[in-house]
Amino acid sequence: MPTMDDILEHIGEFDFFQKQTFFLLALLSAAFTPIYVGIVFLGFTPDHRCLSPGVAELSRRCGWSLADELNYTVPGPGAMGEAFPRQCRGYEVDWNRSALSCVDPLAGLATNRSHLPLGPCRHGWVYDTRGSSIVTEFNLVCADSWMLDLFQSAVNVGFFIGAVSIGYLADRFGRKLCLLVTILINAASGVLMAVSPNYTWVLIFRLIQGLVSKAGWLIGYILITEFVGLSYRRTVGIVYQVAFTAGLLALAGLAYVLPHWRWLQLTVTLPNVCFLLYYWCIPESPRWLISQNKSAKAMRVIKYIAKKNGKSLPASLQSLRPEEEVDEKLNPSFLDLVRTPQIRKHTLILMYNWFTSSVLYQGLIMHMGLAGSNIYLDFFYSALVEFPAALIIILTIDRIGRRFPWAASNLVAGAACLISVFIPEDLQWLRVTAACLGRMGITMAYEMVCLVNAELYPTFIRNLGVLVCSSLCDIGGIITPFLVYRLTDVWHELPLVVFAVVGLVAGGLVLLLPETKGKALPETIDEAENMQR
Repeated sequence: MPTMDDILEHIGEFDFFQKQTFFLLALLSAAFTPIYVGIVFLGFTPDHRCLSPGVAELSRRCGWSLADELNYTVPGPGAMGEAFPRQCRGYEVDWNRSALSCVDPLAGLATNRSHLPLGPCRHGWVYDTRGSSIVTEFNLVCADSWMLDLFQSAVNVGFFIGAVSIGYLADRFGRKLCLLVTILINAASGVLMAVSPNYTWVLIFRLIQGLVSKAGWLIGYILITEFVGLSYRRTVGIVYQVAFTAGLLALAGLAYVLPHWRWLQLTVTLPNVCFLLYYWCIPESPRWLISQNKSAKAMRVIKYIAKKNGKSLPASLQSLRPEEEVDEKLNPSFLDLVRTPQIRKHTLILMYNWFTSSVLYQGLIMHMGLAGSNIYLDFFYSALVEFPAALIIILTIDRIGRRFPWAASNLVAGAACLISVFIPEDLQWLRVTAACLGRMGITMAYEMVCLVNAELYPTFIRNLGVLVCSSLCDIGGIITPFLVYRLTDVWHELPLVVFAVVGLVAGGLVLLLPETKGKALPETIDEAENMQR
């Protein structure tokens, strides 16, 4: 019986239909960016101070900047111990006194500022920002700063639950149906989040977005991988992820133009409404239909693809049946991911590499910090690093293969972290260079794990395999902030040591996987088990 790859060789591996479908799904990939990293702008925490009656008037009279106000009216870190940020307490004095000077207003009240009474911020905070974020609107600072962490954790928890559950549903009920459902829920929850009256509702709708958005992105990746022929599979997989990087650049520009979080949230959500039109543009995956023993429907899709590509389907290729001769369709099970020895090994190594990619990717950004004071330019420049990573993959993956570039990228990321530990602080340019090298390496590893993950599983559990393994990156996203900030309290470079060990181990484990260069996607369990041979 002919395989799907045999048929695509005759009707077009990457002709008009595949190009159109790829463009549509690439838009979906770019639109996922605001949900994955939108916290940078939606939860931006600007400089702020306690709002004390009289300080604003004194500041206007003296012509102070916010930095001057922090200097003159907010206690220094040592005044109340390290347990409280300096913006979370204030001097309990009468700022309306006309005798207060502009140079050092507190000098006339006490010879030593430490003798002045301190108290919590009773009247709110003043923020130094031209726009707004959920932090400034709901005052998620000081004692309530943990609510911002919860906001980001909620979307990662949603990623984790959605990846596993929707991955199963997509393999059970089809890619197209689950893709459209996730788009609809994502659009509705995104709009409702933009108009939510309080933090609780914002958190709920953010969690719902997390439940469906990443699963939808990965289903799109699976779809385009299954629509194209063998020789184009790796390129569309990489460029699909490059579309995500393009979304990063677009998000930086949108956030600059729309500095108010509600308008920004609404703007980045609206494209999802247009994506519902994909119902008429994108058919079900014929590979999935064949795996479910729905040969008649699969043949209709194949003929539709051939017509769109201007090709004819030979009569010899119009007979389809799954290579596993069964009377009933195959139903995916989580046990299928660990039941057989080779697939079990693939699953464990892929799960670890997804976890590693997430921890290093996010952790390096957190540890290096922002290069300057302009959040928009910092975000833009950091996104640019990902383009050469994709270019290197495209230039090497067909010449060398998947396994060695993937292992090398993990090793480079781990080595860069280890080298950074020993670079003196006065050589800042060298530290930044090492950090960028590590960022490029782990970006390559991130793109490679997504590509190879889809190539190691048979069709009927491919979507489930990708989504279950990738759920480990969501766990990594949940723990990375705690890993970075808690270990930094012990020793500033300790997170880099952990990143180095994790990255080097990941590079070694990749070498235990089979090479998938030039191989057809496995259709059955037996084919996946024999890939190593």
